[in-house]
Amino acid sequence: MSIVTTSSEANGNVSAATARAAASAAASAPQPVTFAKALNTALRDAMNQDNAVTIFGEDVGVLGGVFRITDGLTAEFGKSRCFDTPLAESGIVGMALGMAMNGMRPVIEMQFDAFAYPAFEQVASHVAKMHNRTKGKLPLPMVIRIPYAGGIGGVEHHCDSSEAYYAHTPGLKVYTPATVTDAYRMLREAIDSPDPVVFLEPKKLYWSKDTVDLEALRLEHENKATPSMEGKAAIARPGTDATLIAYGPSVSTAMAAAEAAAAEGRSLEVIDVRSIVPFDDETICASVRRTGRAVVIAEAQGFASVASEIVARVQERCFHSLAAPVLRVTGFDVPFPAPKLEKYYLPSVDRILDTVDQLQWEENA
Repeated sequence: MSIVTTSSEANGNVSAATARAAASAAASAPQPVTFAKALNTALRDAMNQDNAVTIFGEDVGVLGGVFRITDGLTAEFGKSRCFDTPLAESGIVGMALGMAMNGMRPVIEMQFDAFAYPAFEQVASHVAKMHNRTKGKLPLPMVIRIPYAGGIGGVEHHCDSSEAYYAHTPGLKVYTPATVTDAYRMLREAIDSPDPVVFLEPKKLYWSKDTVDLEALRLEHENKATPSMEGKAAIARPGTDATLIAYGPSVSTAMAAAEAAAAEGRSLEVIDVRSIVPFDDETICASVRRTGRAVVIAEAQGFASVASEIVARVQERCFHSLAAPVLRVTGFDVPFPAPKLEKYYLPSVDRILDTVDQLQWEENA
């Protein structure tokens, strides 16, 4: 018995096969991923890889966190590995400290930046000093996740930029990612670190998106296929006329300023600090030596800030390459304002461009 296939049937089979292939390709291709999803996936992958990774904090369990960064982890791993705590930040950090001293890898969430202040004594007196106190015999692998900074229309105690407190405390590493890819990679590295890491997550970036292959990032990390990001800044945008140095929530603002400057014929390089402690002097100073001018951008108040430290380090190391003093665009030295005033407080494209204009261009024409 012969089977005859008509041309229309053949075309239909080809079309169906093409559609299946296209669907398969679309499913395997990198997809738009939010900053929050990258962090959630990093936590999930770390928990899958290492049973010692345990997550806890206020509302991180069933609710999945205020910003849903821990969404689904309690359901997947159980209440013994992702659980809620009382509203007692000092107790949360103290418990994590004890767990890390005994072989666990706790990842705790402070919920909001200023909510961490009641725990600061534990952080400064014990978490940061335990390795030194034991003459290096006792590592302390723990991560303190802190959603921080403004840009969400919040109020004080919900929008602080508290990085200077932690950066000033010897014994802590301080990371703050600014891209979806870095959110995943840096959180995985923080969890793997034998030292305590304060992991600052810019709240306004939680809903930002980028096309990222999270599975590829997982394989790269677990196979150690990429260099460590610890103490490594990144050139987010090449340029020749001046260097904009930013970190965390200010990187996107710096990038927008560089784009606006390009339309006016000025080429600005953007450096994403990424790792505040340890700090990458080499990458940042190499950029400033090339361009001869620099502006440091940060949301935190300018006085006695991380921005102040960056300015000092650049001035000391690049003095003979500078065509103008290093300037800053920061938050003002006042408590974080009410939501309607937030736009006046935070660094903006206009403030950055106005500051770039002050870099003594006429004297060096």
